Amino acid sequence: MSDLIQNKIIWITGASSGIGKSLALQLAKNNTVIASARNQEKLQQLRSEAAGIVIKQADVTKPEELISACRAIDQSFGKIDMVIANAGHCEYMDVKQFDSGIAKRMMDTNYMGFIYTLEASLDLLRKSKTPHIVAMSSSSVFAGLPRAEAYSASKAAISQFMESLSADLKPEGFMLSVIHPGFIDTELTQQNDFAMPLLMSSEDAAKRIISDLGKGRFNIEFPKGLTWILRCLKATPYFIRHRITSILSRNVQHEL
Repeated sequence: MSDLIQNKIIWITGASSGIGKSLALQLAKNNTVIASARNQEKLQQLRSEAAGIVIKQADVTKPEELISACRAIDQSFGKIDMVIANAGHCEYMDVKQFDSGIAKRMMDTNYMGFIYTLEASLDLLRKSKTPHIVAMSSSSVFAGLPRAEAYSASKAAISQFMESLSADLKPEGFMLSVIHPGFIDTELTQQNDFAMPLLMSSEDAAKRIISDLGKGRFNIEFPKGLTWILRCLKATPYFIRHRITSILSRNVQHEL
């Protein structure tokens, strides 16, 4: 494993399930991992699977809980080497029953949850000799897909924020990475009612992420087959792209 991802103090949000849990379990083998999530019971289950993991309950939509978690980390470790802002949620929209509440929930949890996490941890990251900010985005940002209006927008906001943040923090010696995964087999995606091409396990996704973090990559996207297709779709003229996504939308509506 690369020195970039060994013997570090790593704080992971959304660590009680899915990619976050898999990252916590794998990274705990060579690092000190502080795992945060809303669900205390699931956090305790995580700790039972890897006794060295430190758990700190925190809801990313509540800045005061994130600040409290960082105070505890400061008292115990004095710094954070890497923050993995992984916590997130997905809801799909139905334009026939338009609900602005879905868009607000996506922005509150995914985008503002990331912002609050960054705000709480930035001072502790500055105490590290190798500060590294990692944000979980999505491959859905590469193309406008049916029913993903709110989710994709919240993740695109993260990707764009990270790109600008990289320019501002690089002079301080920060490393930044933004992750764009495809479909991952988690509790969230198991509720999806449509086909999910190139579905990966959370364990395999975590291995891929850790490998690329160890190489210091800013953009981490996988599986390549899916992200390549989405990027090609985005690069096509709008009238072609619109026809393709319209067909996809009709197919999704037919399956519902």
